[in-house]
Amino acid sequence: MSDIIHLLPDHIANQIAAGEVIQRPASVVKELLENAIDAGAVNITVNIKDAGRTLIQIIDDGKGMSETDARMAFERHATSKISSVNDLFALNTMGFRGEALASIAAVAQVELITRTKDNEVGTFLSVSGSVLDSVVPKACNTGSIFSVNNIFYNVPARRKFLKSNDVEFRHILTEFERVVLVNPDIAFTLKHNESVVFNLAVCGLKQRIVDVFGKGMNQKLLSLEAATSLVDVYGFVGRLDTVKKRNGLQYFFVNNRYMRHGYFHKAVMQAYEQLINTGETPDYFIYFKVDPSTIDVNIHPTKTEIKFENERPVWQIIYSAVREALAKSNSVPSIDFDLSEKIDIPVYNPVIGNEIKAEMPKIHLNSDYNPFRDFSDRRPAADDWKTLYEDFEKEKTIPTSPQIEENLFTEVSNLCFQYKSRYIVTTLKSGLVIIDQRRAHIRILYERYLSNIIRKSSASQKLLFPEIVEFTASEASMVASLLDEIRYLGFDLADLGGNSFAINAVPSDVSGGSTTGLVKDIIVAAMESRSTEAEKQSEKMALSLAKATAINAGKTLTSDEMDAIVGSLFALEANGLTPDGLPVLTIFTDEELMKRLEKTTFPK
Repeated sequence: MSDIIHLLPDHIANQIAAGEVIQRPASVVKELLENAIDAGAVNITVNIKDAGRTLIQIIDDGKGMSETDARMAFERHATSKISSVNDLFALNTMGFRGEALASIAAVAQVELITRTKDNEVGTFLSVSGSVLDSVVPKACNTGSIFSVNNIFYNVPARRKFLKSNDVEFRHILTEFERVVLVNPDIAFTLKHNESVVFNLAVCGLKQRIVDVFGKGMNQKLLSLEAATSLVDVYGFVGRLDTVKKRNGLQYFFVNNRYMRHGYFHKAVMQAYEQLINTGETPDYFIYFKVDPSTIDVNIHPTKTEIKFENERPVWQIIYSAVREALAKSNSVPSIDFDLSEKIDIPVYNPVIGNEIKAEMPKIHLNSDYNPFRDFSDRRPAADDWKTLYEDFEKEKTIPTSPQIEENLFTEVSNLCFQYKSRYIVTTLKSGLVIIDQRRAHIRILYERYLSNIIRKSSASQKLLFPEIVEFTASEASMVASLLDEIRYLGFDLADLGGNSFAINAVPSDVSGGSTTGLVKDIIVAAMESRSTEAEKQSEKMALSLAKATAINAGKTLTSDEMDAIVGSLFALEANGLTPDGLPVLTIFTDEELMKRLEKTTFPK
């Protein structure tokens, strides 16, 4: 039997390794940004074309590389950060494995222009599919310019499965934000298709957060700080009145590196426990400074998961720091006395010397009242009872049921009543039906909004004064791709630039509440759909708007309102469940009711 085990060729091995590091264009942006930071750059420019498919260019003014270093940088496991095993436990740089450039060069056409300040002439180097094409001298400034062209050009399957440009660019924005939030001492510029998305100057940490996520963040953040022998924790957490139902801005950074840590996230959420409603999430930007020897950053290919040596003590420090930040800012709810009405309080005037005394309340008695007086003459006569009953019948009106389509529920009664201001109870020919009024309204509105998007029609009402809504860069890119769907829902948005939009009109059935919050929730819902299909995004948006505008449990309804909900619900083909799978109604047949009554026993 012949041998079957053999070594893979270098170009195939490089492409396999690249799959672990380079998952999409955003991975290239992350790796090259980290390299520029490690090079000591103070000004970094990122140029993107076609969401990274065509070009990803990183320009920095760091220390640059010599010709020999430029060649070696594209070899696998070539690094300047590690010379022994012990160096793995004392890392203070972003990249260290020496895989990034080799992986990028394996799946793209890469050009590098670089020069150190000690050399008069720089180096131009070209690599395609791990093959070095050319190395020539070139005049250039100190620093490096990496140009990554046609990513996955030699791996068609990987390129085919890239998402739309909007989705891929949002991933790039996510990686860009994670880097800039922890490096406020570096100026960053991001351009997409020659349009400037970010132009971030050197500033303080809080100002960098505001520059990235909008001016509104300035009043939403509370300072957090705790210095201990184990870890230094600092940063910002969101005020209680700024929590969100979904998609909070939640960031952890350790030693200037972004990380995800579910255990520490629970510490923050527990600090907010009983201060916010279930399902709400606060914003937080929390930074850690720890001894590199007490953490392990080498447990995940993308280095976003980090192992701490002393997780439990750090958990306690985070919890205490967040609680202290909330307490210092008086964010904990307190008793608020309503002093809107003027209250006259007796006072003493030291000049005049008189004291204003309050009068004692007077009790008024009816001296003519006699409990033994005969009231028989005031009882109604027999005829009066008949008249009273007739008047009552005249005032009693039975609302008419709206016209509904022929289906299983055409026999629904036109008599409805409300139970505990939450359920609508009505009868069928064969039994009793109980309807959750909020869920029913959500189902009705969802079908209406989704139908408007499909039919490309809408019903809007103009706002007397337009409202301004600010989005993050990721949200703004989503808005641009969904403007038609947003308009069919009933909103009229005008782009003001700088990730800001003016809300000129809202759906006709929207009244009161935060219009800006409503629009943001719709966009966030579309982003959370995790799908590039327009149909799926439309369904998420319609559901978000329906939940926001539907009546709440506890609202007392008139007979006409109950009839309208019942009629509209039974006119739908799918009316048993909400769009997210919750039951809308339950039916008790006559047989079920009879069986329940037969089994019912009462104490003697």
